Amino acid sequence: MSAFENLKSETTRWVRITPTNLLYDRTLFWLFISLMTLGFIIITSASVAEGSRLYDDPFHFAVRDLVYVALACLTTYIFVFVPVEKWEKWSPYLLMIALLLLILVLVPGIGRTVNGARRWIPLVLFNFQPAEFVKFALICYLSSYFVRRYEEVRNKQLSVVKPTVVLIFISGFLLLQPDLGSSVVLGFIVFMMLFMVGAKIFQFVALAVLGFFAIYLLILSSEYRLKRITSYTDPFADPFGSGFQLSNSLIAFGRGEFWGTGLGNSIQKLEYLPEAHTDFIMAIVGEEFGLIGIIGVIVLFTLMLIRILKIGKESLLLEQRFGGYFAFGVVAWFFFQGAFNLGMTMGILPTKGFTFPFVSYGGSSLIINALVIAILLRIDHENRLMRGHAHLRDD
Repeated sequence: MSAFENLKSETTRWVRITPTNLLYDRTLFWLFISLMTLGFIIITSASVAEGSRLYDDPFHFAVRDLVYVALACLTTYIFVFVPVEKWEKWSPYLLMIALLLLILVLVPGIGRTVNGARRWIPLVLFNFQPAEFVKFALICYLSSYFVRRYEEVRNKQLSVVKPTVVLIFISGFLLLQPDLGSSVVLGFIVFMMLFMVGAKIFQFVALAVLGFFAIYLLILSSEYRLKRITSYTDPFADPFGSGFQLSNSLIAFGRGEFWGTGLGNSIQKLEYLPEAHTDFIMAIVGEEFGLIGIIGVIVLFTLMLIRILKIGKESLLLEQRFGGYFAFGVVAWFFFQGAFNLGMTMGILPTKGFTFPFVSYGGSSLIINALVIAILLRIDHENRLMRGHAHLRDD
């Protein structure tokens, strides 16, 4: 066989939908790469004006995002070789590291303050946001906890108390930053993971009521949060004040219509929509690629969630509970954050600082998400090995 035929055969083997005889989920891998690539293209377009103004370099953010993509790929390559049992064993230490990072970010001289919030620790290549690592660490810890206390969580009254105490403790540090959004994401993750394990139903009602009541009080206690809630109902009532960001986001969607204005042709990214390459990246997708572009991103993202759900289901069928709970926790995380981000940019939900996973600009979120994908690929790999061994025994 010639070198060209070898290359063609290998390329075909890589890009096709995952066959059952392969030892990892190739479809999940390519969905991950596709979303990152799409994110890089949109970030390059959306950040031109801001890069020129702040750094006199229109491609400043594009170059940095390319570095983040490279680091994300390297992270996936390294951690895909770590056995799943190691993550289960390390989960308490990961949670302790997460708590330490939440403390460090509040220390003057270590944590960096932006727009009144102290949420980042400056590193060499990017500003690390501990809240992103906390989401990953909490899912690991809860997955391990539910494996160890499976019968207790399913059958014991008030079995949600311990996970809730952990959630409240972590949320306390997040609210000091302040970061209500990450606390809400963590609450949703805990709620959905308890549901998947099978905790008693009345506990979910109590937890939901407690959560909504806590969020309600926190919103009322802050004039800034209250303005965000009230302004999203009619952003054009104060288009140059509290409704400025959302009104410009809606204008972007309106300009994009069905097919979009074309890559690079956004008007709202020209300093009308602040930091368009971060939380409001989907507004630029809507403007430049139109409704069809938004649908395309949603389809890719939904297919990724379906693949992760499949990995979680297969893990539970193989009695690999840690992998199953971890996968379902990740789905809860990605789904909530992606759905809220899209709803926020469309004015359906209040404005909040949520990134769209794999698409929005941000080194912390992209690298932590890549780590999660590496673990999911490893979980799927070990599931396939177990099924292969089972078939050999049957034969």
